[in-house]
Amino acid sequence: MTGLPWGRRFLMCPPEHYGVLYEINPWMNREVAVDLDLARGQWGDLVATLTEAGAGVELLEPQPDLPDLVFTANAGTVNRNRFIPSRFRHPQRQPEVDHDVAWFAAHGYEVAWLPEGVGHEGAGDALPFRGVFLSGYRSRSDAAAHGPLSALLGAPVRPIELVDPRLYHLDLTFCPLDDRRAMIAPHAWDSYGRKVVEALVPEPLFLEVEEMLGFCANSVVVGSTVVMAQCPRRVGKVLEDWGFDVAIVDVSEFLKAGGGCRCLTLALDVAIPATDGPPPSTGTSAAR
Repeated sequence: MTGLPWGRRFLMCPPEHYGVLYEINPWMNREVAVDLDLARGQWGDLVATLTEAGAGVELLEPQPDLPDLVFTANAGTVNRNRFIPSRFRHPQRQPEVDHDVAWFAAHGYEVAWLPEGVGHEGAGDALPFRGVFLSGYRSRSDAAAHGPLSALLGAPVRPIELVDPRLYHLDLTFCPLDDRRAMIAPHAWDSYGRKVVEALVPEPLFLEVEEMLGFCANSVVVGSTVVMAQCPRRVGKVLEDWGFDVAIVDVSEFLKAGGGCRCLTLALDVAIPATDGPPPSTGTSAAR
């Protein structure tokens, strides 16, 4: 069967307060204006494309002065009914956490917290594949997060060091497609990370540097549909040969902040089985 066992339910946030108001990654430039009407239209096109492909979309209410709340992939990490909120490195994004936690608590998720002082930026830096979570670190997340994250998720976590500051989250370098295939950008990882991923992925689609910087890996997979900001001919041919359909959605306004299709979504239906029974219960009142 083509596709992933997850990726049928997503959390998204309308871009009512989106803008490039600060600079916390190499793509952001406050002098580059965002066309908010165009951003609204692009975001709506993404929602429509995901829905047409068979996904359900739930909404997080936008908040004034939180322009990056639209990038829900960074809200936290989900496994089964547990939500681990992000601990953002940059103070500009830290106020997002209370809004993310309130949504998940209200929707029946158990909230469990990483230790204070340990940074990790959610599904932007943690993606499931073949029974484990690959988790990026260096640019925005800490290597020290991986042990606690594994314990809270109840699943193995394999750390991948990100070495290109332009590709500051794992989801800019790795896109799982099904239980054997993934788009991967090995240029963005250290030598150990490359060995880890290449050993884990039986059939990789190696992205060239230009394809990598075109946000090819920051795609959303819904069944046999791969939703992408752009698709070079070579990449499209491989995906087609593998039985996937490509849907292109222009998200150029969001690329101004360094975010593509995957960054605008958070999968709510990830369910990696526990390795040693269920993770320990902490309840929604777990210490922050």
